[in-house]
Amino acid sequence: MKRIPRLFGLSFAIAGAVFALSVLASPASAQASRTWVSGVGDDVNPCSRTAPCKTFAGAISKTAVNGEINCIDPGGFGAVTITKSITIDCKEVFGSILNSNVNGINVAFDSFAGTDVRKTVNLRNLQIQGFDSGLTGIRIIGAGVGSFVNIEDCLINGNFGSPGTGIADQRTNGTLNVVNTTVRDMGGSGFTIASAGGAGLIKGTLSNVRVINAASGVAVGTGAAVHLSNSLVSSNSVAGVSISGGGINVDATTITHSQIGVKQTGGIVNLSNNDLSFNNTGVSGTVNSYSNNRFTSNGAGGTITPIGTTTNPTGLQ
Repeated sequence: MKRIPRLFGLSFAIAGAVFALSVLASPASAQASRTWVSGVGDDVNPCSRTAPCKTFAGAISKTAVNGEINCIDPGGFGAVTITKSITIDCKEVFGSILNSNVNGINVAFDSFAGTDVRKTVNLRNLQIQGFDSGLTGIRIIGAGVGSFVNIEDCLINGNFGSPGTGIADQRTNGTLNVVNTTVRDMGGSGFTIASAGGAGLIKGTLSNVRVINAASGVAVGTGAAVHLSNSLVSSNSVAGVSISGGGINVDATTITHSQIGVKQTGGIVNLSNNDLSFNNTGVSGTVNSYSNNRFTSNGAGGTITPIGTTTNPTGLQ
């Protein structure tokens, strides 16, 4: 029998070792910094630009922590649960989630790895369509200490299941930033922001948002500190802004055509440079008002406490 030279035997051994290492390393290599979805993709694909996945759920499992999922072409990409720092962005492409009878996006900070130090989720340019029976468009839960959720240029529509909410932030702690986003046609609240059990603090900033045809447009509870500015809150069947705890500052916002413009049963409300008009009741409860607010054609009710002193009667500086 002809013997294989030692050099060739050694080469075969090295090649075998390299192959074994590559097999062991393949799960890690599947975690790409950027993945792609397409309306004609397939979740068995690696989610690359040339072999995209079909759903966000399929892509997120192949995307590294702090990575990004982008959309190649229009499509409905399915509900997703987020358990790592990630960006989902469908700019210039129609990227939709149909969340009939379920939540559209769940952000579960208790499931983030301890090594995930950023704890940041960015959601941009998405349409989340509840198809009349959706539960919550975006639900944020968990301890969330040091966590951030940034939502930009999104549309959330048609959640009339229970609780029928657009964006619900129910973390114990964390920061929520929502910019240029529309929430409409909700059976419950457009926004619900309240720390779970009132144990921590959620810092919320809502800027250039539109909340139309919900029960309460923006509902704030214990453990939340919210700044709402440059926004439209209209046609809400319970209240434009409803606060039961925590605090909210409302600035340069139109609150109109609602049952109650601002409903306060707890917490602190400060109003500056707003238009409250054509609400059945302008204010219910007690709010603090700078002199630059305009209350027009509202039904009577509530207590409006001017902000100011003898030396600064308008409360403005």
